[in-house]
Amino acid sequence: MQGSFFDNDSKGDFKLKPNQSNRWIRIFISVLLVMLGVGAGVIGDRQALTAKAESSQVTTGGPDFQLMTEAWNKIEQNYVDRAAEQTQPLTYGAISGMVTALGDTGHSTFLSPAMVKSEQNFTQGQFEGIGAQVESKDGHVVIVAPFDNSPAQRAGLRAGEAILKVDGADMSGVPLDQVVGKILGPAGSSVTLTIFDSTTGKTFDVTLVRARIVMNNVTWQKLPGTTIAHLRLASFSQGVSRELKQALTDMQQQGITGVILDLRNNPGGLLTEAVNTASQFLSSGDVLLEQDAQGQITHVAVQSGGVATQMPMAVLINNGSASASEIVAGALQDAQRASLVGETTFGTGTVLNQFALSDGSALMLAVEEWLTPNGRVIWHKGIVPDQTLALPAGATSLTPEAERILTAEQLAASTDIQLLQALHQLNQSASAPSVNQLAVHSVRPPTETLADRLALELDLIRFSAVI
Repeated sequence: MQGSFFDNDSKGDFKLKPNQSNRWIRIFISVLLVMLGVGAGVIGDRQALTAKAESSQVTTGGPDFQLMTEAWNKIEQNYVDRAAEQTQPLTYGAISGMVTALGDTGHSTFLSPAMVKSEQNFTQGQFEGIGAQVESKDGHVVIVAPFDNSPAQRAGLRAGEAILKVDGADMSGVPLDQVVGKILGPAGSSVTLTIFDSTTGKTFDVTLVRARIVMNNVTWQKLPGTTIAHLRLASFSQGVSRELKQALTDMQQQGITGVILDLRNNPGGLLTEAVNTASQFLSSGDVLLEQDAQGQITHVAVQSGGVATQMPMAVLINNGSASASEIVAGALQDAQRASLVGETTFGTGTVLNQFALSDGSALMLAVEEWLTPNGRVIWHKGIVPDQTLALPAGATSLTPEAERILTAEQLAASTDIQLLQALHQLNQSASAPSVNQLAVHSVRPPTETLADRLALELDLIRFSAVI
């Protein structure tokens, strides 16, 4: 491979059987009509974020169906690899290609039924796979972030690495839903990935054993020798803000005087969870601004009742911090509520709505762009930290679970210089006396309510996929 690992010179993957009748042409046209019906209603339907796609009349300036039919017939009559032709991949490929042509890479996308299920499982906090968030970028599937305590994290997979092969099969140019389908699987089974690291130019194979991934989204630990807590948010799936509120209440009851909010490798999740999370630390103002296609801006205000609005804090971010993580980090930075330490974030900036299709697949379409409270654009730019600090090569970030057995000396000798810098900042602002070390805490969500189930369908900020 030469040049960027995103260069793609692969052949097309979807093929037609020459003996297919013209009903497949009608199916293809129907798919396009469904797409038009969805697209026409996206901006206007802000309240119903999950909608059944319905066909609509073709308006002037719409697709050239005659040209599409002509291309379909040429493929049907002339394509050579007839044994590999399958109807569903061809149909899904047509839909996926249309969404890809919007140019909203890594955001608006087509979801197969399997991807819809995996995304639902992720927002509920559990699924079976290797434990990573991925997205499609320039013809390759790229890791956004590995999840805490997952096979992917234990194998050392990192944000930005590309998956070139799955069990020896080349994935260049293969749609995201097909790659995800090959990687997901029952717990206990194994999968071998060929990974390319653009920072080193190296390609390597890694075999992982799939597991049942249960997301411990909120964990915290008092850092040894201090009264400062390391508070880790692994994602913004359902119920995170309630878990966070309980964790902050527990901290205050146990004498914690400052908090380091760790959003590193947090790929995001639900918009409502981002707003409620930021509101735990802010007493007024906005969490974000939403801007629609007409440029109209809606202010999303801080929710009242935050329990840690006066607690000294710092925030850790890196290039695996995306979506809801960027909303929270941007809000705290704009309000000058916390100093951000680490690396520039991923750069996600659209609010996605899910539109269900009749076979269980769905479209995730960007209907709005979000900005920080001060109007900063994050899409493709990211949140720049107040103190840019990268981890040394080969270093890993500490987690509350790992810190449970550390002494103050071992913490000071850690290679997690981002955490140590945040701790140094908080110690400078207020001297924290030493107290006995506390056990690591993992907060479980309260019983789910009907309102929570409805919220699960709302306000997905970004879409990639979980594997």
